Amino acid sequence: MYIDDKRVRLAAFDWLSAQERIYGDVLPRKILEQGFIIDGQRVPLISAQGIFKPKVLAEIPISITTSPKGPYDDQMGGNDLLSYRYRGIDPMHRDNVGLRKAMVEKTPLIYFFGLMPGKYVAVRPVFIAGDDPVNLTFDVAVDDRDLIGYYARKQTNAVADSSVDEGRRVYITAVVKQRLHQRGFRLKVLSAYHEQCALCRLKHAELLDAAHIIPDGEPGGEPVVTNGLALCKLHHAAFDNFFLGIRPDYMVEVRKDILAEEDGPMLQHGLKGLQGGKLIIPRALNARPSPGKLEIRYKQFLAS
Repeated sequence: MYIDDKRVRLAAFDWLSAQERIYGDVLPRKILEQGFIIDGQRVPLISAQGIFKPKVLAEIPISITTSPKGPYDDQMGGNDLLSYRYRGIDPMHRDNVGLRKAMVEKTPLIYFFGLMPGKYVAVRPVFIAGDDPVNLTFDVAVDDRDLIGYYARKQTNAVADSSVDEGRRVYITAVVKQRLHQRGFRLKVLSAYHEQCALCRLKHAELLDAAHIIPDGEPGGEPVVTNGLALCKLHHAAFDNFFLGIRPDYMVEVRKDILAEEDGPMLQHGLKGLQGGKLIIPRALNARPSPGKLEIRYKQFLAS
């Protein structure tokens, strides 16, 4: 039995906000699969398929999902929007038709971005902004969360047609995309290092950062685990400011002028004591810091 589309979407958005107050912005897949109850019917928000329409909705999906298996499953599409792949290769598959209808009717959707297996960020509202049957993709735009109620309650979302709103969406989409990739980077790096500093073994996640070996924004500075180190905030700052360097063989060197300084116990044990030590690295080979990236960074350390 179908339920009014706008009621379901508003309830879904409200329910997600409530879950975020419990779990934070990273939600476990299990609760998304369970979903919520409305009019005595259960409404899951995610399934094994990337494009998902619960049974209570007549035609238009409620969510699209990006798999967490790769670092960049979504790509920048036309007009700096996200590009989301069709279900299969048939443009007329019912899931693709559903997203096309969402585009025509300007219906708000939820975009679940997979950070790691079983862990997702719920981005909302998102809108299908374009259809590319040649490349089998849809353009997806993110909009301001404060507008969820407005969009969901309008009969038509004509406000989204103006160039002002299109510009806002492009900006918000770019900001959200960057935030999601950095959020995923932190989660994956800290997980690879078992949530401990690779230099001092500090295990309090609140005091740990996912540090880039090659800085974000520079060539080779992608937010991938092999370009990351789990470091406490002290050692992150020391690494970024070339107080210490890490050789491609994972050995640690402290800058000579720092070694010559005389100060309190923090300098002695927090920095000078690292000289000649070895970086703690993940067991998984594909999660270990790239020797090539470390070499680039180490040469910068020597030059400093």
